Amino acid sequence: MNYKPRIVDAILRDKLDAMGAVLIEGAKACGKSTTGEQQAKSIIKIDEPDLLLQYRQLAQTNISKLLAGATPRLIDEWQIIPSLWDAVRHEVDKRSEDGQFILTGSSVPADRSEIQHSGAGRFAWLKMRPMSLWESGESSGEVSLKELFESPEEISGTNTHTLDDIAYYVCRGGWPKSVNKKTQKASLMQVFEYYNAIIQSDLSRVDGVNRDKERAERIMRSYARLQGTQATLGVISEDVSPNEKMKVSSETISSYLSALRKIFIIEDMKAWNPNLKSRTAIRTSDTRYYVDSSIAVAAMGLGPSDLINDMKTFGLLFETLCIRDLRVFADALTGEVYHYRDKNGLECDAVVHLRNGRYGLIEIKIGGDKNIDESAANLNKLASLIDIDRMRAPSFCMVLVGVGPYAYRRADGVYVVPIGCLKD
Repeated sequence: MNYKPRIVDAILRDKLDAMGAVLIEGAKACGKSTTGEQQAKSIIKIDEPDLLLQYRQLAQTNISKLLAGATPRLIDEWQIIPSLWDAVRHEVDKRSEDGQFILTGSSVPADRSEIQHSGAGRFAWLKMRPMSLWESGESSGEVSLKELFESPEEISGTNTHTLDDIAYYVCRGGWPKSVNKKTQKASLMQVFEYYNAIIQSDLSRVDGVNRDKERAERIMRSYARLQGTQATLGVISEDVSPNEKMKVSSETISSYLSALRKIFIIEDMKAWNPNLKSRTAIRTSDTRYYVDSSIAVAAMGLGPSDLINDMKTFGLLFETLCIRDLRVFADALTGEVYHYRDKNGLECDAVVHLRNGRYGLIEIKIGGDKNIDESAANLNKLASLIDIDRMRAPSFCMVLVGVGPYAYRRADGVYVVPIGCLKD
């Protein structure tokens, strides 16, 4: 397979040039350590079992020893010894040079707000996600998201992926270990074992709270079914409770979801709030997403053939895959991905909004001419409601699809792009 360099590699280089230290955060096994190792000149892995006790003792007696080494120095899974944060912060101040340390972490420390405050001016934050289809070599990259912001008159790209291919990519996900397996069976097994680790140990280990495995399964399954919606804690509670002896409270649901956020397994999407020509109530609730579609698939106990036989579920989980890729691409463009929904039911699956004020409107569909026509009309309707005297007009409108032979620009100006043609 023709793997591409990770998009985050260039972002890391830029941040090391600008700041004394960079913290790479993301789900376990998404590739943080490998990314850090490629640019580090020295490495210490805090989670090495044979050395962890020594590292803990050094942290109490002579923590500067753990920081000594050629720079940038990678401190992998730093959060296991939280005192490393202040040690690195002070060392960055002392050296007064950029690019000194790379820290990686697969869970959020309990005192996250204090850490963010104390790291201001010394640390850059970098969120890392599983691989996009472009990075795993399964997108031709003939259509660039960056170039779409220039509103080209024509685009072109050829997509060879079938519905079966897309179903497999949704189930396999973008985890480097699953992408690298020799067979589809092994790849899918890798994902299920990853999911099992989450419910059996990771959810309890992250903050020391003992959480019930069966309840974790039910909550994660419910969350998977509610992908792409603004479901409240109460809705999730109602969905989970029929399988419980007693109703599961919203507080309990919140505790489990908080743990999933701390290990970067769920990443909800904020609402977009544009300036419109006429006043209308915009829904401000976050949209529910897993960081990768494969986690939702595993939580539901599904496989590629199950998705083919249930196109509604397939469509929801394909959306999760596309949101993952759009987030990876948006990071490279210093952008964010939002959703839009108003009281009248007008929706937009994704809005990629850049720091310079440019933005693009995106609807996500597996395919089909009727779905594309309806999505294009929906996008143009939303674009017509935007008050361009108070904000820019959209740079582009795009229907992002799974199947379909070509990327092209419609007569109404809307781009139709298969996910197998898109890159940053």
